[in-house]
Amino acid sequence: MRSSVRVYEAELTIPTYEVGAPDANPRFYAGRAYQGAQGRVYPYPMLDQLTDARREKTYRALYLENEYIRICVLPEIGGRVFEAVDKTNGYDFLYRQHVIKPALIGMLGAWISGGIEWNFPHHHRSRAFMPMDYRLEENPDGSKTIWLSEIEFRHRMRFTIGLTVYPGRSYFEATIKPYNRTPYAHSFLYWANVSVHAGPDYQVFFPPGTRYATYHGKNAFAHWPIAQESYRGIDYRGVDLSWWRNHPSPNSFFAWNYEDDFLAGYDHGQNAGVAYVANHHVAPGKKLWEWGPGPQGQMWDKILTDEDGPYIELMVGAYSDNQPDYSWLQPYEAKRVEQYWYPIREIGGVKAATREAAVNLEISPDNCATIGFNSTARQQSARAILRVGNEIFFDQEIDIDPMSPFLREIALPTGTRGSDLRIALVSAAGDELVSYQSLERPKTPMPDVVTPPPAPEQVESVEQLYLSGLRLEQFHNPALSPIPYYEEALRRDPGDSRTNLALGIHYLRRGSPERAADHFRTAIARTTKNYTSPQDGEPHYYLGLALRQQGLHDAAHEAFYKATWSHATHAAAYYQLAQLDCLRGDLTTALDHLDRSLATNAWSTNASVLRAAVLRQLGRFAEAEQLAAAVLAEEPLDLWAQHELYLARAGRGARRAAEVAWDALLARRLDHFGLQADAKPWEQALPWLEAQPFLEAATDYGGAGLWQEAVDMLSIQTKGEPGGNSYPLLYYYLGYFLEQLGDTEGAALNYRRGSEMPRAYGFPFRLEATDVLRSALEVNPQDASAHYYLGNLLFDLQPEQAIDAWQRARALGDRHPTLHRNLALAYVQVENDLPRAIASMEQAVAADATDPRLFYELDLLYEAGGVAAEQRLALLQENHETIVSHNDAFSREIVLLTQLGRYDEAIEFMNTHHFGRWEGLGNIHTTYVDAHLLRARQHLEADRYSDAIRDYQAALEYPENLEVAEPYRGGRECQVYYLLGEAYEAAGDA
Repeated sequence: MRSSVRVYEAELTIPTYEVGAPDANPRFYAGRAYQGAQGRVYPYPMLDQLTDARREKTYRALYLENEYIRICVLPEIGGRVFEAVDKTNGYDFLYRQHVIKPALIGMLGAWISGGIEWNFPHHHRSRAFMPMDYRLEENPDGSKTIWLSEIEFRHRMRFTIGLTVYPGRSYFEATIKPYNRTPYAHSFLYWANVSVHAGPDYQVFFPPGTRYATYHGKNAFAHWPIAQESYRGIDYRGVDLSWWRNHPSPNSFFAWNYEDDFLAGYDHGQNAGVAYVANHHVAPGKKLWEWGPGPQGQMWDKILTDEDGPYIELMVGAYSDNQPDYSWLQPYEAKRVEQYWYPIREIGGVKAATREAAVNLEISPDNCATIGFNSTARQQSARAILRVGNEIFFDQEIDIDPMSPFLREIALPTGTRGSDLRIALVSAAGDELVSYQSLERPKTPMPDVVTPPPAPEQVESVEQLYLSGLRLEQFHNPALSPIPYYEEALRRDPGDSRTNLALGIHYLRRGSPERAADHFRTAIARTTKNYTSPQDGEPHYYLGLALRQQGLHDAAHEAFYKATWSHATHAAAYYQLAQLDCLRGDLTTALDHLDRSLATNAWSTNASVLRAAVLRQLGRFAEAEQLAAAVLAEEPLDLWAQHELYLARAGRGARRAAEVAWDALLARRLDHFGLQADAKPWEQALPWLEAQPFLEAATDYGGAGLWQEAVDMLSIQTKGEPGGNSYPLLYYYLGYFLEQLGDTEGAALNYRRGSEMPRAYGFPFRLEATDVLRSALEVNPQDASAHYYLGNLLFDLQPEQAIDAWQRARALGDRHPTLHRNLALAYVQVENDLPRAIASMEQAVAADATDPRLFYELDLLYEAGGVAAEQRLALLQENHETIVSHNDAFSREIVLLTQLGRYDEAIEFMNTHHFGRWEGLGNIHTTYVDAHLLRARQHLEADRYSDAIRDYQAALEYPENLEVAEPYRGGRECQVYYLLGEAYEAAGDA
């Protein structure tokens, strides 16, 4: 009889270190580098105010289990797998936290370790500490699935994860479905950040074919597993890199392996571990990350957990083999990959693994082979086979299952070499479940490291200039802009089609369709010379988008039709044509165009859901319902499809079924996470967060001119109880859609409501919002809020236009502190007008003296402007109670105290306050050392030698409250020891 699987929800109470509310100040891009790529925050708020307040918090936990394994997922924390336990022996085969203790590691700040973190389209994704939509599902084969899904805001792509446990299987499956639901190509990476408990007996098993490991960006290599070189500043010569205990400092190792499907880790002390399996053709990424057992590792253990100890990250990537390493998702393209994890035990390690079984083979000095197998299901009358050369040397029939591994020691014939051996586990039906043979591989040279491109004028060819620029875009390079490479290419060859296309897309994404169209036409002129039908349809496709953005629908229609001639742009162009057909009211033609789009891109949920909407509009309700249901079978959390399912059922009079679909729509509200009841960090941003999927679906309707459906979608949010969602952009969009329906009175009413709503987290990011806000301003040019939001939307895209919008808001008498603060940033970053920036930031502080970040940003401007340190310190001290809770602002006060010789006060603050630090960045410890060294010099000058010696000795310490540890390399010990020696000498203590 087959076993059963359970899927269920439960409340889980976990001790939690509280996090302050998200920062209501928008964080625009200013060159921040993060995980080797651009560390863009907007349109998200930063979540970086950590506290030491520990409270019991209740979380919604989702469970999957059968007789072998149990996994627990926390949808509220980015869908993180929080627990994965082997029920046969109680072993946590993934790292199990017993506390939620955030640290400043995530893209937005707060981040926790443990389990599995899912990352798309950037590493440590922005939403890793945010609530994620979920649904539980029972499948016909008896398996059960937890579906998790979100639309990320930077690129507006969908990310869906399906976690499944099967009857009688010890693995869980992750089905990963990234989907580009936008008309633009986007680059992305996907990595699952898998954590395991570490210790001196923990060993990592890259596949045996792995000869090298590489670092982030592929800028360094080392031999694997026994290093022969220094790597990232550590002398690893002769060191076995596979053991956690051998790493004195944090480090990363990516397997240079493109031929094997597995990765594993094994705790020899526990005699248990974990195996991972995926198709290496689409999931090549395998990575070891560790903090290590050294001082820095011990520091981070304390930062990230109270009692659960060190961990290793066994990261695995699909469509990516490094961080950063980005692949492409074309417009409306979906990808899919399956990954598997399962516990292993009592076999001493792993030489190979498949979804069915894992195998280990060890050969002892006395010529004995130890063979071990773990299976992921019960296998009766299986055969364990060992071949020596071409002969079967050992063949035993066995019964094996996840609770009963097989281990056997076998004496080998004299002279047997490891490469002579081949072991396999074969099912009763004769299927090979897993096998391993050590092969003697030819030596290959170490791969070349990646090098940055030379300066544009030094690049040899136009092609290389284009490719250099494209790679910089693809990898979101934080140090080099692609634009100079493109511009140099066009200086040499103004008609180059590839470069004109790339520059056109660059401007189109930034809301400059006229400028973009000029580049697309230049590209088309080159590719169609002599009346040639081009092989590449992209220039015509993107020209269609640019024309459409300008409202030139007839011209866009022509460009899109030409793009359909190319298979690469066939599906996307026909989808755009179908939207234009709907705007014209030609539903029959729209249906034909959607069928053609789906013929070459069946996974496009945009096309499928719009097709359902068109069928419904044509009165074909049963077909519309069937199609919407089919989409939800693949994407159970697609809000647009859910709404169409409701409308189709309501249209055919299926009242009860329609009510079920309506309830599913209402369930998309986030109150089930208890954010307000438990005062969790996203509580204050709840209106912003909850509105986004509804705005996205409404925008999809608007793109096809289905204005009433767009209104209905947003009304789910605006008509809720009590009083509806307060997020202002909901009402601006609602007003815009009503205006398209001819309801000018309703439009004006909602534009006014939008202007009156709280501004916190008013961070629009959809280009469509440009038309929305400008339409609101045509109705009411005195709407300062609309100008403010328009500036927020445009600053990272068209900063000069953003400044104009913000200045218009201020001219209307707007005194909102964030408006003044945004203008201050713009004046210094865009116009290089420091005095004007200072004056604007002073207005921001005057308008809100309770926001500590404003004091921090003002002091940065004061410092750049040469304002006297005494004046700067006086302002900070006057507002000490405000800034003391904000590490960045408080650090400015301490630095100034040190600079002004007030060492006692500075040191006292640093001795008594807990300062959180960002991973990979410096912290206040430098000031701590400076203050002690300077005070020591003061003591020496007064002949207080013992006091000076105490200060020098203190400068050698790494206080825990500063979240700092002794570095493996570098630091200031040489300086301090020299000065300490001078102090002893002055004191007469040679």
